Amino acid sequence: MSKHVFLTGPPGVGKTTLIQKVTQALKSSGVPIDGFYTQEVREGGRRTGFDVVTLSGNRGPLSRVSPSSDSSASRREYRVGQYVVDLVSFEQLVLPMLRNVNHGGDTEKRICVIDEIGKMELFSQAFIQAVRQTLAGSGTVVLGTIPIPKGKPLDLVEEIRSRKDVKVFTVSKENRNSILQDILAAVESCRK
Repeated sequence: MSKHVFLTGPPGVGKTTLIQKVTQALKSSGVPIDGFYTQEVREGGRRTGFDVVTLSGNRGPLSRVSPSSDSSASRREYRVGQYVVDLVSFEQLVLPMLRNVNHGGDTEKRICVIDEIGKMELFSQAFIQAVRQTLAGSGTVVLGTIPIPKGKPLDLVEEIRSRKDVKVFTVSKENRNSILQDILAAVESCRK
């Protein structure tokens, strides 16, 4: 019996778009839902980074393209490719929301959106801990996204992928427009 639902698939395939559609549908039917998604930041047609956007409407930087010839890189920097991760901003936005979702005293199961559990987010040990606690809790259904396996496995991602209580949908260009109802049905059955 699944308790949580995760989407996986290649970058840019539409995981976040699906998460947003599912979130809208659940919200409009009155389901208690909180969480965050990651959104591209573009300037002049090119991607310059990612923002974290909470479902309550707060937004802050997750990462930005780093100026390449920056000599101040000696201080502790978290990098993924060309991006420098703003761990402080990420944790300030996401951790209070995750802790809050874990202490919801509702009789009704809440939904917690975590988009995404990827390389950038996993620099935060506190985030890893909070995600594990949320997955272990009984009152919360996690609707999240994880990257497809590529390169060095990410511990928490593989842990989630192999959990017996997680249903994983693989999103592709072929199924992304027809999979919405299946995801919604899976989330609804997790809430029972």
